[in-house]
Amino acid sequence: MATNDTTHQSRSILLAGATGVLGRHITRALTESGHKVTGLGRGPAAGIRADLMDRDALLRAVDGHRFDTVIHAATALRKAPMRHRDMSATNALRTEGTAHLVEAAQAVGARRFVTESMVFGYGYGDHGDHPVTEDDPFGPPGTTPERERHLAAMRTKEQLTFHTPGLDGIALRFGLFYGPGGTDALLTLLRRRQLPVPDDHGRVLPWVELADAARAVAAAVERGRPGQAYNVADRTPLGFRAHVLCVAEEFGLPKPMTVPLWLMKPMSYAHTVMSTTLRVSTAKAERELGWTPVHPSARDGLAAMRGTAGTAGTGASGA
Repeated sequence: MATNDTTHQSRSILLAGATGVLGRHITRALTESGHKVTGLGRGPAAGIRADLMDRDALLRAVDGHRFDTVIHAATALRKAPMRHRDMSATNALRTEGTAHLVEAAQAVGARRFVTESMVFGYGYGDHGDHPVTEDDPFGPPGTTPERERHLAAMRTKEQLTFHTPGLDGIALRFGLFYGPGGTDALLTLLRRRQLPVPDDHGRVLPWVELADAARAVAAAVERGRPGQAYNVADRTPLGFRAHVLCVAEEFGLPKPMTVPLWLMKPMSYAHTVMSTTLRVSTAKAERELGWTPVHPSARDGLAAMRGTAGTAGTGASGA
């Protein structure tokens, strides 16, 4: 494995998923830090057009290019996943797509590879009151075949990140995203009174504002230790309903309808997420990356979002 370069010189960065909700925030954070960013994606706005799922086309697209760093922030989600099958394309992107991208990273001579990971890789279900750290098991066996498919994909993505020869791999395990571009879908559903949610009953989840998440990516590019994972979340875990109530209150929208948790079972993935209790420690990211959230709670971040003139795009809240 290559040595850790912690200098802050300008880097040439290939960003997979640059036109996505998180990718746009990452592009802004990296550019403001003085780095040169080239987007990789399927859309016409990408600097290099290619599909991560098409290995041969991807390698042809990057042929002749050179980059210091490659970032994997590509997503297959266009809206919040409701059923387990809604995660199928994301699971494939986390496995085959990541394998293709690390091969492309080797082809362009990159030394650093930063990947978007998720706190749900610690497992769905009740983790109790203890904040999970990066030393806790990541990608444990799933308790159902459906959960195992999701966890196996997250497990594989990090293994590829950490164990590809010649790459300094770093994984950022994000909480659920919200903020400009990520909360818009919730606003639409609340306005239409189409968002029933169950009571949290003490269940909480980690959240992170999108611009804060992007700043963590920039910090990982500059200061992350090779072979390390970092939890990235704000300081105030909230249940799913509590978060939605914050959104409704900040934007003056009707409160969501309350339904029993069992009524969510047909929306199998949403039911799994809403049944989970998870707190994470971000002490490692704060200590090693020098990163702290500008928005310590979703209420702070949503208030800042409301105070800005509009938001860009729509997106899912994370998976």
